[in-house]
Amino acid sequence: MRAILDGNGPAQAAASPPGARKYVLVCPSCGRRHEDDGLILECPAGHQPALLRTDYAERRFRPGPGPGIFRYREWLPVIRAPAAAGASLVYQSKGLASVTGLPNLWIAFNGYWPERGAGLQTGTFKEFEAYTVLGRLPAGGGVLTVASSGNTAAAFALACSQEQVPCLLVIPAQGLARLKFREPLHPCVCLVVVEGGEYPDAIELVASVSSSPAFQDEGGVRNVGRRDGLATVLLSAFEQMRRLPTHYFQAAGSGTGAIAVLEAAKRVRAAVGHGELPRLMLCQNLPFAPLYDAWRTGRRSVAVGPSGRYRRAISQIHASELTNWAPPYEIAGGVYDALSESGGDVLVAANSSVRVAMKMFLELEGIDIEPAAGVAVACLLDAAAKEQVGWESVVLLNITGGGRRRLEHDYRLVQAQPQLRVPRDSPEWQEAARVVTALFRCHGPIVP
Repeated sequence: MRAILDGNGPAQAAASPPGARKYVLVCPSCGRRHEDDGLILECPAGHQPALLRTDYAERRFRPGPGPGIFRYREWLPVIRAPAAAGASLVYQSKGLASVTGLPNLWIAFNGYWPERGAGLQTGTFKEFEAYTVLGRLPAGGGVLTVASSGNTAAAFALACSQEQVPCLLVIPAQGLARLKFREPLHPCVCLVVVEGGEYPDAIELVASVSSSPAFQDEGGVRNVGRRDGLATVLLSAFEQMRRLPTHYFQAAGSGTGAIAVLEAAKRVRAAVGHGELPRLMLCQNLPFAPLYDAWRTGRRSVAVGPSGRYRRAISQIHASELTNWAPPYEIAGGVYDALSESGGDVLVAANSSVRVAMKMFLELEGIDIEPAAGVAVACLLDAAAKEQVGWESVVLLNITGGGRRRLEHDYRLVQAQPQLRVPRDSPEWQEAARVVTALFRCHGPIVP
C-alpha cells in the first residue's frame, strides 16, 4: 500500500498547469463562472444545490485523431489524457431492429467485443467516467475515494491501477464479483467491502471518510469529469449517425449517464445549429424503481421512506447495479430537469422480461450483455410493442455493459481481494470511517 501513501505515479507527473484548462465551470442556478482546479464539485454560493456544467472554449464538434474517448478531448474537462481509455462501439442494428420494427435503431455498445473493436477491460461504460475523472485531477491531491455498487469501482480500480493514482473504493459485498481483472491491481488501490450493505451504505461510508483532508471525495454526479466522460457515448453516436437520435434508451440507477447525454446533446445542437434534443427514456428494474415512482406520480423529489423497504426491493431485482435509492433527482440540472427538458419518461421491466431480453440480444446481435443493459432492452421492446416509439423514430439504445462472458473466456481474470470488510449490521459500522482511515495510517503518513 506504499503507493497509496506516497501519492506518486505517472498521472501526477504528466499533469499540465492550471492554465491548460480550456473550459470553465458554470453554475446553472446563479450563473457564476469558476476556474476549475480539478477538484471543485459544487458552487460555493449560498443557494440550493445545482450541478455545475462545463463551458468549453471550443464551440465546434471537432473529434481528434485516433481511437478512444480522448478523441473528444476538446469537450472533456481534462489536463491529461490516459492512453488506455476506450470508446463506444456505435452501429445500426439489424437483428433487434427487425424484432422491434424500428429500422432506425442504433446501438451504442459499451463493453468487450473484440470482433467489433470494442475493448473495454471491465466490460462497462463506467471506464469513460473513471479515465476522465483522472484526467481532470491536479497533481498531488489526496486519496481519491469512490463509492460504487460494483461496476464503477471496477473501472476506477483499473484506471487508478494503470495510472498509479491513490484510490479508496467502497462497495457492497455483492459487487465484489464484478472486480475481476487481467492483472493484479497496483497496491495504490485499496478496496473496502461493506458486508450486508447496499450501495447507499457505501456512499455513507465514503462521505464519512472524505471528511478527512487526506481523502478526496470523487463526487459522483457532481463531478463534471464523470458526466462529460459518460457524455462521449452521445458524441460517438453523433459521429456515426450524423444526427441526434429522437429517443435515447438507457438503464438508470442514479441517472448520471442520462443527464450527461442530454448535456452533450445540447452542446452538439449548439455546434451544428439544428436538431431536436433526444427524449430520455430511462429504464428501471421492478420492484426497485424510485425514479419511476417519483416521475410517474409527478413528484419533484424521490420519496424518502424506511431503508428496510428499499433493501427488500434491492434483494429482489436482477440488475443489482441499479440500486441507488437516493439518485440526483431534484437537484437543479438533475434527473427531473433532464426528463422535463427532453420530454422524456421512465419505464420499468420485471426480472422475467430482463432475462428474456438478455437472451434475445445475444441471439440477435451476437454478444452477451449485463443485466442493466437487459433492463434497457426489455423496456425498448415493451415501448415498441405499445407504439411509444414509432417506426420513424431514430433510437439510440445504450448497452451500458456487455461481453463479460467473452472476457472471462478470453482471459484468466484475477479476482480483486478487499483489504477490509466492514459488517453493516454490527457495532463496528459506527466506527467504520475511523477503521478505514487507520487502515491507511498504519502503513505510514498520508501525503495529500
